[in-house]
Amino acid sequence: MEGKVLLVLSVSVLVVVFSKLKSLVVAKPRHNLPPGPWTLPVIGSLHHLVTSPNIYRAVRMLAQKHGDLMTLRLGMAPAMVVSSPAGAQEVMKTHDVTFADPYVTTTTSTLTFDGNDIAFSPYGERWRQLRRICVLELFSPAREAARLAESLAACAAGGAAVDLTGMISRFVNDTVVRELVGSRSKHRDEFLDTLDKAMRQTGLGVADLFPVSNNLDGVLACRDSFQRIVVQIIQETMEAMDGGGNEAAAGTGSEGLLGVLLRLQKESSTPIPLDDDTIVAVMLEMFAAGSDTSSTLLNWCMTDLVRTPEAMAKAQTEEALRLHTPAPVLVPRVCRETCQIMGYDVPKGTVVFVNMWAICRDPRYWDDPEEFKPERFENSDLDFKGTNYEFLPFGAGRRICPGINLGVLNIELALASLLYHFDWKLPHGMGPKDVDVCEAAGLLASKKTSLILHPVTRIPPASVEK
Repeated sequence: MEGKVLLVLSVSVLVVVFSKLKSLVVAKPRHNLPPGPWTLPVIGSLHHLVTSPNIYRAVRMLAQKHGDLMTLRLGMAPAMVVSSPAGAQEVMKTHDVTFADPYVTTTTSTLTFDGNDIAFSPYGERWRQLRRICVLELFSPAREAARLAESLAACAAGGAAVDLTGMISRFVNDTVVRELVGSRSKHRDEFLDTLDKAMRQTGLGVADLFPVSNNLDGVLACRDSFQRIVVQIIQETMEAMDGGGNEAAAGTGSEGLLGVLLRLQKESSTPIPLDDDTIVAVMLEMFAAGSDTSSTLLNWCMTDLVRTPEAMAKAQTEEALRLHTPAPVLVPRVCRETCQIMGYDVPKGTVVFVNMWAICRDPRYWDDPEEFKPERFENSDLDFKGTNYEFLPFGAGRRICPGINLGVLNIELALASLLYHFDWKLPHGMGPKDVDVCEAAGLLASKKTSLILHPVTRIPPASVEK
C-alpha cells in the first residue's frame, strides 16, 4: 500500500514538473537571432576574442565570417555586434529610443559612481538635464595651444627631441581643465597618471563578464584617486567663489562648468537635484572623456602625418577620426525592449556594440581603407556629426557625444599650431614607416608607444602669459 502511495505521489510530481516546463517552453518566444560563432558553457564566445588584445579587431574578423549583425555571448551577457552603416542607422536612428540606455559594466559602474555621470546615466529626464547643462556651458579653448607652441619652440632651440605624446596629453588636459574649472590645475600630472591606469582597466574584465566576481581592486583604487583629486578641485573652486574672486571668471571670462554646477546647486534652480555625488561624477567624466579621446586622436593624427610626409601640407583631422576612431565600439547600448534590426530579433536586455572602427575600415564604403589619405575629404560632403552612418566617431542620435564641438575645436587648434609653427623630423636613423602604429590593449584605440620627434621652428610662436 505504501509503495502505491509513493508511486502515485511520484507520478503527480513528475506531471506537475513537466507541466511547468511545458508552460515555460511555450511561453518563451523563439527569437530569430543573427548568426554568430559557436559558444562554450559559461564563457560563451570569449574564446573567439583572444585572437587580438583589442576587442574591435577580434569582432571585425568574426563579423567578416558571420555577417554585419552577429550574435555573441560575453560570459553571462547576451550581445550583438553591428558592423555596417545600415545596422548602425537602425540602432542609432530608427530605434534610437529602444537603444537609448548605455551598457554599464561592473568596471564602468565603479568608475562612474554607479552611472551617476552623463555617458552612462540611464535615458530619462535626469540625463537630459545634465547633458543640456554641459552642452550649454562648455566653452571654446585658445590659450593652451599657444602655450604648447611656446614650449615646443624652446625645445627646438636646443635641438632636443620631444615626447610629443606626453606634451599633447598635458596640453589637452590643461585645455579641458581650463574649460571646466577656469584655470590650470596643480593636480594635472597626478590625474593623468591615474587616468592612464584607469584606461588599462576598461577592457572586458572578469568582473564585467561574470558579475559574481568581485575582482575590482585596481578599479576601486583608480576611482578613489579620481574622487580625491576632483573633490580637492571642487573645494578649491568653492573657496575661490566664497572669497568673491573666482579665478575662473578672472582668467577666462567664464566661471567654468564646475562654477556653473556649484552655482546651480546653491540656487537649487535645476529640475533635477545636483547633489555632491552628481557633481563629482559629472566632473570626473568631463575630465577623463575630454582628456583621453582628444589626446588619443591628436597623437594618432601627428603619427599618421609623420608617416605620410606628402600629406603634411594638406592635413585634415577627419582622416585621423576615420582611421583611429578614439572609441572604436562607441558606447555600448542595451536593448530596452525586443525589436528587429536588419530582419533579426534583438531580445530585451541584449548588449549592442556598434563597431565603428570596423565600419570606418571597410572596403565596401571606403577606397583604400587602411591608407591615410586626407585628400579623400577634399571634395566630399561626408562629415562626422551624426548623419553619415559610415563615419560616426562621436556616435549619433540621442547619445551622440555632448562634447563633440569642444573636442574637435581642441584638436583643430592644436594641430594647426603644431603644423603652422614647426616642421617635424624623426630621430636619426628612422624612416617614416619605422614609426610604431601599434595600439594599446583595451576598448580605447590609444597608441601603444610614445611619439618621439624633433620640432624645427618655422614661424616662432608669440609668447603668452603663464
